[in-house]
Amino acid sequence: MYIIAIAWLYITVLMAATEKTITAGVLTFTFYGLLPCALLLWILGVNHRRFKKHQQSLRQESLLEEEVSSQDSANANRDE
Repeated sequence: MYIIAIAWLYITVLMAATEKTITAGVLTFTFYGLLPCALLLWILGVNHRRFKKHQQSLRQESLLEEEVSSQDSANANRDE
């Protein structure tokens, strides 16, 4: 996924370098390169962020269950 973004940014840098003025080059790079690339990476990263959030919630639940079970077994001995 990142190789496509890097290649697209390279192409837009070359397009911007061929513009007649610096302003046109900056605008070309911004509107043809940075904004579409950022949008693409953000959209394609949604599933990854959702997966990481789900994994983190599962990890927290398992740690909470482990902590509760370790506290329960700590005082399971018979008092004499």
